[in-house]
Amino acid sequence: MNRTEHIVVGISIGDLNGIGSEIVFKTFEDVRMLEFCTPVIFASVKTLSYCKRILESSINLHGIDSLDKVVHKKVNVLNVWREGAPIAFGEQSQEAGSYAIKSLKAAVAALKANKIDVLVTAPINKQNIQSETFSFPGHTDYLAQELEGNAMMLMITDHLKVGLLTDHVPVKDVAQTITPELITQKVNTVKQTLIRDFGIRKPKIALLGINPHTGDNGVIGKEDDTVVRPTLAKLAEQGTIVYGPYAADSFFGSQNYKNFDAIIASYHDQGLIPFKTLSFGSGVNYTAGLSGIRTSPDHGTAYDLAGKNEASFESFKEAVFKAIAIYKKRSEYDQLVKNPLQQRAKKALLKKKETKQ
Repeated sequence: MNRTEHIVVGISIGDLNGIGSEIVFKTFEDVRMLEFCTPVIFASVKTLSYCKRILESSINLHGIDSLDKVVHKKVNVLNVWREGAPIAFGEQSQEAGSYAIKSLKAAVAALKANKIDVLVTAPINKQNIQSETFSFPGHTDYLAQELEGNAMMLMITDHLKVGLLTDHVPVKDVAQTITPELITQKVNTVKQTLIRDFGIRKPKIALLGINPHTGDNGVIGKEDDTVVRPTLAKLAEQGTIVYGPYAADSFFGSQNYKNFDAIIASYHDQGLIPFKTLSFGSGVNYTAGLSGIRTSPDHGTAYDLAGKNEASFESFKEAVFKAIAIYKKRSEYDQLVKNPLQQRAKKALLKKKETKQ
């Protein structure tokens, strides 16, 4: 759509028995949010009205049957289904999972058709979403199939960005999954994302090693020496500012992470444990590298809090803000690329500023 006013934020409602509806309601109960964007929740007015009563929410919902009927300054709810969806807060059920996927599929279809500008997904349960028609371990893998590009999980805050070489891969399979081709693809995805979506002209990237102490010269595994180092050397020769592999156990505690624009971890917990330790509740999960923009909070369904009106909505609210900011930054970058004269003028201005400094 390429607009910076009335940015339409599509929201998949997630697991109906989790905290999805609560964090969405709490975010948009503050009517000032409607100055930043126009939300469209993919669910049903009937279902969300029930949740609203249980959660004693003050949110005003505006039901629509078509995305052509979206009204700005209102919290729109697109009726993806009509029937009353059974809700049992705190319980895991296949039925709740099936509605989560109905919402997600409709929202992704709208994103692909440019009916919404960005997508923010409420948490799902990876087990109860599985079916004959949906066999993905999570949002990222499904989005990778539906959208163009190379999907990559990138956890972000204003001051920390952590990506993953391998995401939902069993630890026993990590080393054999990591190849020179995979490293090259992920580093290039992070580099382009930092440039296009975050406005960082010359991003500096760090890669964490696969083995403890990056293998100790082959004593605790050879993959860091035989696979990682040669690949990073080639990328550096091509002009990418990338360093590593770094020993993961001391990288964050030593504050070394502050020297880089992004860090790429070899596997899921190697990256997400320090990220969530440093920023839990304010972090955002961004699916980088795709044609569409999708963010989500950095937590799960939180069944233990569901229906109690006790869940924090800060990460979801931040996910909305980050999606909007990325959309604006990407639109600006794409416009510059399309207009080489304007791009040349901007480069000249930046060069002039650098010379003065």
